Amino acid sequence: MTSTTRRFRFGPGLLVTAAFIGPGTITTASSAGAHFGFALLWALLFSIIATYVLQEMSARLGLATRAGLAEAMRAHFSSPVLGKLAVVLVVLAIGVGNAAYEAGNIAGASLALSTVSGTGTTFWSIIIGLGAALLLASGRYAVLEGVLIVLVLVMSVVFVLAAIVIGPSPGDLLRGLLRPTLPEGSVMVAIALIGTTVVPYNLFLHANAVREKWPANLPLKQAIHESRLDSGLSIGLGGLITLAIMSTAATAFFGTGVAFDGNSLALQLEPLLGPAAHSIFAAGLFAGGLTSAITAPLAASYAVCGALGWSSRMTAPGFRLVWIGVLVTGTLFAALGTRPLSAILLAQMANGLLLPVVAVFLLMVMNSRALLGAQANRWPANLLGGVVVAVAVGLGGLKILDVAGWL
Repeated sequence: MTSTTRRFRFGPGLLVTAAFIGPGTITTASSAGAHFGFALLWALLFSIIATYVLQEMSARLGLATRAGLAEAMRAHFSSPVLGKLAVVLVVLAIGVGNAAYEAGNIAGASLALSTVSGTGTTFWSIIIGLGAALLLASGRYAVLEGVLIVLVLVMSVVFVLAAIVIGPSPGDLLRGLLRPTLPEGSVMVAIALIGTTVVPYNLFLHANAVREKWPANLPLKQAIHESRLDSGLSIGLGGLITLAIMSTAATAFFGTGVAFDGNSLALQLEPLLGPAAHSIFAAGLFAGGLTSAITAPLAASYAVCGALGWSSRMTAPGFRLVWIGVLVTGTLFAALGTRPLSAILLAQMANGLLLPVVAVFLLMVMNSRALLGAQANRWPANLLGGVVVAVAVGLGGLKILDVAGWL
């Protein structure tokens, strides 16, 4: 009974939450609330549902096959050309992309510490990079999971507490969640809000992490049940954090005549939260930046190693080589105060292609009874998955058009 109780603790699902609640999500959600009030809450609700649908499939694939998503993609594309294309997309979108995005993750966490301590961001960028490196170098999944759980809980307390203090109107919240609207100029913000939550690399991260959490000798049905519970609670918590951020920004800025500036968001919240606003927002931003700074290199290692056929053990040389490359690149650019824009644009383009490819492949493979047996999709999962895949294809196309400057 004791061992079963232990397994019900938060696990890989919180890694997914830790990965998508980063500085990018905090900024996007704040902007959505500040400029459009509660009108885009429906997009957040959809993104949380879509994230759960895809992540549940990815976790089920990992538990049923004991293989990662990248390994499954490489092994199950019948055409060698498509298989190689999938490998190239994974390496570009997840490997190069996460190295580029890592600069923003570390910069966000260092900015939070800098505003509180008065010390420059360069110093904190190096400290955060070293701290993330030490955690990843431990090679122990349980250590990473424990640290990330604490940081996600810090984010939860910070942002949810801020939303409670501000007290948004329940009626406005319900209308925003249940009545889809697209105010003028909000289309790309809605897409960004969904895109920053439904993240391709989390599918690779989740499929591998469940194997670390639930051993092969555990009954499969029990592992899948516990994984679903973990995913639902964790992703729901991530949605609650994002909802709190949007609500806080909407109440503080939308229709108030106060100019929104992402760089001074904490200062603008002082009339509502008082002197504690600065520290509260800094704590949340630091937690968000650090969680993403840890999960981005981890996800890149799982995805790239799986795509290239390397060992996915955390202590394997190739695995460590990938996360070191991602972390060093991000730390260097953050410390210099620059962002690798060309690499980010390339990664966004690759992610725009990768998301629909992965979503379609995931839906296809989840219908393989030869591979999954009784754990293959049934019609409700296929219906939900089909809707998510259709939206993923549309989002991918729009992201490519946007990056190319055609929108």
